[in-house]
Amino acid sequence: MDDPMTAADPSPRSTSATTGDQPAFGWSAYAERVNGRFAMVGCVAVLLVELISQDTFLHWAGLVP
Repeated sequence: MDDPMTAADPSPRSTSATTGDQPAFGWSAYAERVNGRFAMVGCVAVLLVELISQDTFLHWAGLVP
């Protein structure tokens, strides 16, 4: 029996699920967009740590005495 996912879409997906960009290795627009999204998530995480702990991130992480 065929896999239901391949039966519905017999051709392999060559583009991103959210854009028409093709995922590629190196300096591509797709890679830059993904890196930017991860950077935004990281910044929000640092802000949440600072809000919850009422301390700076560097002090909370033990990087500054």
